[in-house]
Amino acid sequence: MNITLLLPECALSAMILAMFGVTLARPKWITLNSLALTLSAISLVAALFSFGKEGLLFFDTYKVDGLSQIFKIIITLALFLVIAATPGVRGIEERLRAEYFMFLAIGTLGLVCLSSSYELLTLVMSLEISAFALNVIIPFRFLGSERAHMEAAIKYFLFGIVSTGVMLYGMSYIFGLAKTTYLHELAGTLPNLISSEPLAVIGVIMLFCGFFFKLALFPMHYLTPDVYEGSANETATLLATLPKIAAVAALIRLMTLTGLEMNKVTWAFGTFAVLSMTVGNLAALVQNDLKRLLAYSAIAHAGYVMIGILSVNELGFASAVYYMAGYLVMTLSCFHVIYQLAQRGENLTFKALRGLHRRSPLLAFTLATGAFGLTGIPPTIGFTGKFLIFTAAISRGYYALVIVAVINAAISAFYYLKMVRAAYCQPEEEGYPIQLSFPATLLAVFFISSTILAGILPQSFVSLAKQAVAGMR
Repeated sequence: MNITLLLPECALSAMILAMFGVTLARPKWITLNSLALTLSAISLVAALFSFGKEGLLFFDTYKVDGLSQIFKIIITLALFLVIAATPGVRGIEERLRAEYFMFLAIGTLGLVCLSSSYELLTLVMSLEISAFALNVIIPFRFLGSERAHMEAAIKYFLFGIVSTGVMLYGMSYIFGLAKTTYLHELAGTLPNLISSEPLAVIGVIMLFCGFFFKLALFPMHYLTPDVYEGSANETATLLATLPKIAAVAALIRLMTLTGLEMNKVTWAFGTFAVLSMTVGNLAALVQNDLKRLLAYSAIAHAGYVMIGILSVNELGFASAVYYMAGYLVMTLSCFHVIYQLAQRGENLTFKALRGLHRRSPLLAFTLATGAFGLTGIPPTIGFTGKFLIFTAAISRGYYALVIVAVINAAISAFYYLKMVRAAYCQPEEEGYPIQLSFPATLLAVFFISSTILAGILPQSFVSLAKQAVAGMR
């Protein structure tokens, strides 16, 4: 076996072992944070170095190809940026910070494995590895006598169990009809079963529910705002990015099994996408807590990216990959600002943003750039991503989906621009200037430049994504 095929997995495993050793030593937080950042950077380099490698491993249950490799790069980049954007992990109990990084690495390893899983049971195992780690770190928040983080952890755990049970039940239908769990074998039999067997339609929809939970897509979105609100700012940053990226990788791979023609599954998932966009955007309009607002924003964006996946063509899949890379940068921009403002790890409301343009012009512009991108205002990556997704959907004749998505994008402008208005309005009283460290300043500049430049010059990444999805089967 060529070990270079598993370089990202090996690097993350080494990070897990290193962090396990650190839990016994209890170093200072500066040393701990530097070590975590360094090891995550090594994982990113390993993913970049292994890009272009292909092969089938472990009795053809694990496929390393262009799709898995590009998502491994995005996932490890997300891990690095999450750690970089939350230095010191102030919202986590001090005695649990080493364990936090260890379980963060375990969860990332599960998500990386998910992007290469090529068999249904392997998909479930990878999904549960990541779910286990995320369930553990949600209660790590330091809130004194409050128990909101415990409630968030219980809700995430119980709802995760329900989604996994539904997924396994649907998987049993598919196995009973197709007599196989290998994706390449299902690709040849499942389209015919969907057209002739109602149980196959039910099984596929139930199978996808486990990944809808990670993506926060309707109807598996229900507890997402409560979990974001109760989690530490660091954990909410993680939940808003990494699981969603891996879920899109799995959904793209699974969607090819349903066939290219319009069918009952497509109608069902299209309905979920519409409801996700509509519920997410309308609920976000009345939110005051910034993390709850971003949670409903995530629900809406799950609907947008689902339109690209439903296109089931090269442009649709490539646009979904591009959109998730953009969503990562834009969402991290907003959470970076929240983390810098919440010095004690508290939840923030719109009031905390007032006068931000005077206290820190760079943070205010970072927030504005992220909000403009999430809205879909040119020339940001959010606009280009939506344009590509809508183009792919129109090429498939999904005109109604595109019309509903455009209307929802217009609705979302009200609450995204509300954040910008709060940051640039006059404060009721002058606050202390915010002194950003050099890494925090560098990260803010990276988020701003990435959001704008990747929107203006998308050709290279989109071409790379097209090459990755072209060789899936």
